[in-house]
Amino acid sequence: MKLAIKENPLPKYIAIEGPIGVGKTTLANKLATNFNYDAFLERPSENPFLKNFYKNPSQSALATQLFFLFQRMQQIEELKQRSLFETVRVADFLIQKDRLFAEVTLSNEEMDLYDKIYEHLTIDAPTPDLVIYLQAPVDVLMDRIGKRGNPNEQFLTPDYLERLNDAYKSFFLYYESSPLLIVNAADINLESNDDDFDMLVGQIMSDPKGKKFINPQPSII
Repeated sequence: MKLAIKENPLPKYIAIEGPIGVGKTTLANKLATNFNYDAFLERPSENPFLKNFYKNPSQSALATQLFFLFQRMQQIEELKQRSLFETVRVADFLIQKDRLFAEVTLSNEEMDLYDKIYEHLTIDAPTPDLVIYLQAPVDVLMDRIGKRGNPNEQFLTPDYLERLNDAYKSFFLYYESSPLLIVNAADINLESNDDDFDMLVGQIMSDPKGKKFINPQPSII
């Protein structure tokens, strides 16, 4: 059921972030449906290097990261062009996530090359009006990744996810570019529990300022 939201203020550009398996795309799709947003979603299936990266990270890390960087910048350009016609939009990524992932996966030499390209491409990236950062511990991420059954993701290790979690925590510790909702997503079910989703919608509708931590009670479902 769609929510009655026409009279409430909405951020015009929401970005959702968090580690693999935390529920970014699920939340982005539900917000797009309920708010009538234009959705900008990651397209990992288009990355020809990703499968090999999961199997052998050191061999394909740079190619994988550069492909994602170019892909997301193309999406950002599309978002900027559509902004003249679309009033609201939601993305399941921040452009800054590319450098965050790169720091976890690339060697020092590869990182130097990546930084030169990254700094050139991200100059005009728009700033979201609201960022939602979903958190969950590694055991929860592994469980959710296993349930969604992506064969390429079977090679993901707890160590890799732990390093991603640490990188996200460090990044958002100092993030001040947009209002930020930090949500403990370990015990909620944004896909099928309407109460969990409505709770988060209420937080979005409250016109949050600065940084706010949300620690919901465990979902019944």
